[in-house]
Amino acid sequence: MAKILIVGCGAIGSELGRVLSAQGHQVTGLKRKPPLSASGPINYVAADISSAANLSDLDTDFTQAFFILSPDGRNEQSCRAVYETGLNNLLARLPDTQWLMVSSTSVYGQTQGEWVDEDSIAEPQNITSRLIRQAEQTLMDLNPANIVVRFSGIYGPGREYLLRQAMQVPAIQKKPPYFTNRIHQQDCVRVLCFLLEQRLAGKALAQCYLASDDDPAPTWEVMTWLADRLHCQPPTVKTVDADTGMNKRCSNARLKALSYEFQYPSYKDGYLALITHYHELRHCRQK
Repeated sequence: MAKILIVGCGAIGSELGRVLSAQGHQVTGLKRKPPLSASGPINYVAADISSAANLSDLDTDFTQAFFILSPDGRNEQSCRAVYETGLNNLLARLPDTQWLMVSSTSVYGQTQGEWVDEDSIAEPQNITSRLIRQAEQTLMDLNPANIVVRFSGIYGPGREYLLRQAMQVPAIQKKPPYFTNRIHQQDCVRVLCFLLEQRLAGKALAQCYLASDDDPAPTWEVMTWLADRLHCQPPTVKTVDADTGMNKRCSNARLKALSYEFQYPSYKDGYLALITHYHELRHCRQK
């Protein structure tokens, strides 16, 4: 079994830690403010990765590490603290560790609904995405065994943005279609576990995988379907915005070629469960 470090223990990182611990791995979670009653299977370490001194007591014999951090804000300073200073501090402390970094499909700057995959040009316009892309390259250049996983829009319990938006009768671009790409947070955890299993089994892996469900769908279609299931008014048609950015369709062919099977292959699969959960919570609050 492996000695594993998870840098960033939010909803995905903490669930990943629980799953890997149950599989017999020794898991350490690095977090600025660990849970006060951390008595579960994850051994938490308190540290701020933007400070090299904060990492001085961190073990250096982790064989595997996951980088699953998000900055405090979308400003340049916060992003550099995570994707530049913080990552470099970790790599200096753990030079022999194999890394798996959670990245984002925001690194693609395509705007015309094109299909994108791992080999597509990734030249984002905004500073946040450029720094994520820089961090990807840093990791991949350092060690050919390091892997980057680009998640599309994550949804699930606690990540219900589209549900809230659908209930507000939004104005949505209908033609030409503006595509939305998603992955359920449970599939995020499963993808990370799957890739680690493949790596530990000695399977030859690529350095980059795009993780998004099987159904990149027009936002109009998704929001209309959600409104119907939520018994809300349907969206209204939005005037086409010539400056609309990041309109793309994400291909998961490389990941699927490894025989990964999505638990929620379509937005309909994932959101049906989420809508049921939402209605149950709403019913409980009304009691």
